[in-house]
Amino acid sequence: MISIAGVIGAGLFVGSATAIKEAGPAVLISYGLAGTLVVLVMRMLGEMATANPDTGSFSVYSQRALGRWAGFSVGWLYWWFWVLVIPVEATAAADVLSRLIGSEQWVWALAVTLLLTATNLVSVGNYGEFEFWFALIKVVAIVAFIAIGLVAILGIFPGSDVSGVSNLWQPDGFFANGYSAIVAAMLTTMFSFMGTEIVTIAAAESPDPRKGISRAVNSVIWRIFLFYIGSIFVVVALVPYDRLDDGSYQTVLQAIGIPGSARIMDIVVLTAVASCLNSALYTASRMLFSLGERNEAPSVVRRLTHNGVPWVAVLASMVVGFLAVIGNYVLPDKIFGYLLATSGAVALFVYLAIAASQFVLGRQMRAAGDLPPVRMWLFPYLTVVAMVFIVAVLVLMVFDDKQREPIFFSVVSAVVIVAIGVWHHRRSDAPKDLVSGSTHG
Repeated sequence: MISIAGVIGAGLFVGSATAIKEAGPAVLISYGLAGTLVVLVMRMLGEMATANPDTGSFSVYSQRALGRWAGFSVGWLYWWFWVLVIPVEATAAADVLSRLIGSEQWVWALAVTLLLTATNLVSVGNYGEFEFWFALIKVVAIVAFIAIGLVAILGIFPGSDVSGVSNLWQPDGFFANGYSAIVAAMLTTMFSFMGTEIVTIAAAESPDPRKGISRAVNSVIWRIFLFYIGSIFVVVALVPYDRLDDGSYQTVLQAIGIPGSARIMDIVVLTAVASCLNSALYTASRMLFSLGERNEAPSVVRRLTHNGVPWVAVLASMVVGFLAVIGNYVLPDKIFGYLLATSGAVALFVYLAIAASQFVLGRQMRAAGDLPPVRMWLFPYLTVVAMVFIVAVLVLMVFDDKQREPIFFSVVSAVVIVAIGVWHHRRSDAPKDLVSGSTHG
């Protein structure tokens, strides 16, 4: 269930409206391109993960393939990304809960964060249990939305005033805002898929990681096609792209005539953000624990409870994340925006590291004749294509006004982390007498 719903985030329910407005109906191509990249990256990650399951996942593989500096840099950047997801999702959950129930937002942000921290501290089974039910609600919501939408498209939904697919070319044609808008929208949609890779981290703590990872990787194609392409098709078919509100799914349900659609979507979005917050805390703590295991983080983060939960890593991630939650309310919006921008392109950096690592490790495995259950298609050609595509997207971000700030701050944060990593490893690899400054006759 974690793998099935891993691609369904709050960004799909809320953020998709921005991409649709940007590209019009051609946003289907944007999602198709972004989804194809994710399929390739997951296939590459699946090959490495089934060969050697590890809670450090691609950080460990980057270290083996590219060097200690790469494992250090990718691990800490990924941890920083998910720590910053905590305040974003906690604030989003608090916003929904304050609308549904009342009370101040900061109270709900604190309550949600503490609740999910507690469940993560008890056992990994608790994380899985919560995520199973969150995933089930999200999957049922998306499947129901697509089913209702298809019935409406066929014109047989009782009492509905919308039908057909004419909005795919009306009012301004399929390529409503030109071909360049497809690329701009793709940059927006790219980050909706972040989190798909969590299954390789979670599976490492399961009884049969190779089987779990194999099933998850092999099903990623139909998951992206159904949940993203299928639901976005329903949206752009039933509602003109220029008449969407902030919530594209809510707009469609209201147009069809579903009573209480706003309340329904509030509950679904709340589930999605709680799921994302749950996963953010789990993923950040496991990556921090893995860094500690490799002496890339303070040794204290390796401490485990009797149930095998890295409790120090969980608490450290929660504390840093919750300080950012407070910062979101206390600091001026611009300062928190800059902080958030430092992780804006981390997804692409991680994807590039996965591709580069698989290129190196894939060649080694094939030379040794040691092939895992999941293998990358058309190796090494598709791996190289994926790397070129990721670099091209990063370059395009520089020329996009909306993405220029995130790419700038992300590059700065990456350079700082890499520099610290190189310094750390040179210092740790240096002779002890040179480090301490002592001399021997």
